[in-house]
Amino acid sequence: MKIRFDNDGSSYRLRGRRKVREWLTETALSEGYTIDEVGYIFSSSDNMLAMNRQFLGHDYYTDVITFEYGDRRHTGAVAGEIFIDTDTVADNARIYGTPTHEEMLRVVVHGLLHLCGQKDKSPSAAKRMRAKENRYLRLWHTCYATDVK
Repeated sequence: MKIRFDNDGSSYRLRGRRKVREWLTETALSEGYTIDEVGYIFSSSDNMLAMNRQFLGHDYYTDVITFEYGDRRHTGAVAGEIFIDTDTVADNARIYGTPTHEEMLRVVVHGLLHLCGQKDKSPSAAKRMRAKENRYLRLWHTCYATDVK
């Protein structure tokens, strides 16, 4: 099991990475999976827009793009890369009146939930995704957030 955090055009550094790894591992287990290898790449808006155009055919900014590399259905383990636009996350935090770290954790777990098979394209699927994000954020605050600087 490996969770790594890298940067591509961004200087963002996620606080409490050891605890975040524990939280994500517990999240995957709660969803019925283990983590094989998951990479989080904190990226610039320009890089994310280029990826969104190239890989998804979308011409707009987005906070997260998830690429699944594993075969979770056969292995029971998730693998992939989750690209996060740190500028868009910060903008969304201001819009929603949420601390940036909280919004980043929401996006981090959102990407993992995609690797675990959760969809969000229809209104009902988006509602289920949001409920799961909220559930795992409560887990974060209850069990993992202590002494994270």
